[in-house]
Amino acid sequence: MRFILPYLMFLGTPALAAPTLLQSAHDFSLPTINGGTLNLADYRGKAVLVVNTASYCGFTKQYDGLQALWQGYRDKGLVVLGVPSNDFGRQEPGSTAQIKEFCEVNFAIDFPMTDKLTVKGARAHPFYKWLKQETGSAPKWNFHKFLIGPDGRAVRGFSSLTKPQSKKLIAAVEAVLPQK
Repeated sequence: MRFILPYLMFLGTPALAAPTLLQSAHDFSLPTINGGTLNLADYRGKAVLVVNTASYCGFTKQYDGLQALWQGYRDKGLVVLGVPSNDFGRQEPGSTAQIKEFCEVNFAIDFPMTDKLTVKGARAHPFYKWLKQETGSAPKWNFHKFLIGPDGRAVRGFSSLTKPQSKKLIAAVEAVLPQK
């Protein structure tokens, strides 16, 4: 539902308006792995691939592919955004500092990363609740990917099994890259 409901009248008294629904990813901000705030509005005009990550998972080697995707497409308008989460198999138990060090030392990660977030269930970060609402997709495990277009609209989700260099993911990324 992408509209705001008008005030309703009940017994002659205005009821509370329905909550304002967020219209795009650009309406969200996330805590960063460095202790700051990442405003997704700063990525207006860029495609964003959001990936919930974990350091001790069978899919952790996808960090290499994500870094390669970031290096190959960042100058064309793609941002890869890592979102560490301990939601699946407790495979991201470390502190923010430990996660950051692990990613830098083992995979030379230099794409943006958030602080550790909850990405599933009732306690999921509002951004992940919005992604689920928009795409009908939700992370079932670590390294689930969401593609967001330059306009901030959620394009689609990709399962953990979809590798960063898969033809399907590359084609979807290339289809939403900003036109120069």
